[in-house]
Amino acid sequence: MDAAFTAEQDEIRRTLREILGKRCGPDEVKAAVRTAAGHDRELWQQLARQLGLPGIAIAEEYGGVGCGPADLALACEETGRALLPSPLLATAALCVPLITALGTDAQRSALLLPLASGGLSAALAVPGPALATALALTGEDAEGRWSGGGRAGGVQARADASGGGWRLYGEVAQVLDGHSAGLLLVAAHTGGFARSRTLLFLVREDAPGLVRSRQAVLDETRPQARIELRDAPAELLGDDGADVLGALAATGRTAAAVLAAEAVGAADQALARTVEYVRQREQFGRAIGSFQAVKHRLADLYVRVQAARSAAYYAAWDPDQGGLALAQALETLRVTAGEAIQLHGGIGFTWEHDAHLYFKRAAADELLFGPVHRLRAHAADRAGLFADPAATAAATAAAPVGASATAAAPPVPAPTPTSPPASPRTPPPPPAQEKVAV
Repeated sequence: MDAAFTAEQDEIRRTLREILGKRCGPDEVKAAVRTAAGHDRELWQQLARQLGLPGIAIAEEYGGVGCGPADLALACEETGRALLPSPLLATAALCVPLITALGTDAQRSALLLPLASGGLSAALAVPGPALATALALTGEDAEGRWSGGGRAGGVQARADASGGGWRLYGEVAQVLDGHSAGLLLVAAHTGGFARSRTLLFLVREDAPGLVRSRQAVLDETRPQARIELRDAPAELLGDDGADVLGALAATGRTAAAVLAAEAVGAADQALARTVEYVRQREQFGRAIGSFQAVKHRLADLYVRVQAARSAAYYAAWDPDQGGLALAQALETLRVTAGEAIQLHGGIGFTWEHDAHLYFKRAAADELLFGPVHRLRAHAADRAGLFADPAATAAATAAAPVGASATAAAPPVPAPTPTSPPASPRTPPPPPAQEKVAV
């Protein structure tokens, strides 16, 4: 394994950091999230033209850059450093892999080209607060019960009576960039009880019966929307027999690595801003960064950030480790953002301070893709760390082999009913004393 970055990857990182440093400061972030789109459209188009950022992980035959998930994770580390509000996560990390894995040739040709150019953005709509479960980050659900089965909070799909596609009915909340995306990938339940299954459907932004409303959220750099589907027309992604749950799980592993890198970038920037502040803030005639207690706290944060970065880079190389890397990165971001608020003193506790942008990102991401303890618990279950050794041995033992061994063993003779001899180490009982009349 060669962990060194290539010259092309270093150039992507340098260029992206330079652009975001000029166009995506804290004031620009706060202004962008308050627009109707929830992000700076002009900056998004600049990143698409100069770097091909939306299509960095799309094959060249579909108009993309042709890089892999590691390059996307590296780019997201820089966007996380700036807390860039953009459709990058929803489009490139969640929807593009699903379209590539499940879509037909015609669907890939028609959708991936505008997605790679930045002219079209996409959002994944999963019923209920089950995004982490649908992506198999916090648990396995082989039956797809998270799709709701058409009940409250779910989406029901039925074939159009005219034979011209599908119709969707239901409601989905907490859809990342769902208010501005031009294309929605909706997970819906179909087949009733007999053929119950979960499928993915394509819904255009101008589809009749589609109602979208932006939700008030803790982290405005992660805009979310509520989607209402009132007998809305939809197109099936791929075919009816596609392995939707498997594709979602594979997408979840890659998205976890991307999210981990993004969280590491945010934590690193929060730490850098805190170090700069403690060098300037003076108390008792000296910079507070010169006090040993403050140095120790910053050193602990530095170790945390570097360990999380190593885990994120490894997960970018091996997406199967994405869940553990995401857990470590989210925990690191939460701790670093909390310490940043503490070390900024009284001004750090004001809600408008820039340090709270990182704290909100840490809390929102853990609510959407965590929590941390469930990410770790699921990774431990997959690795079999807490499996019962006796049950495992019993399951792996072959029954016929055990039966033949039992039959070949000679029978054990039954013990005779005679009393066992006294142990030689047991002293004999004392003689009985005779009573003498006086």
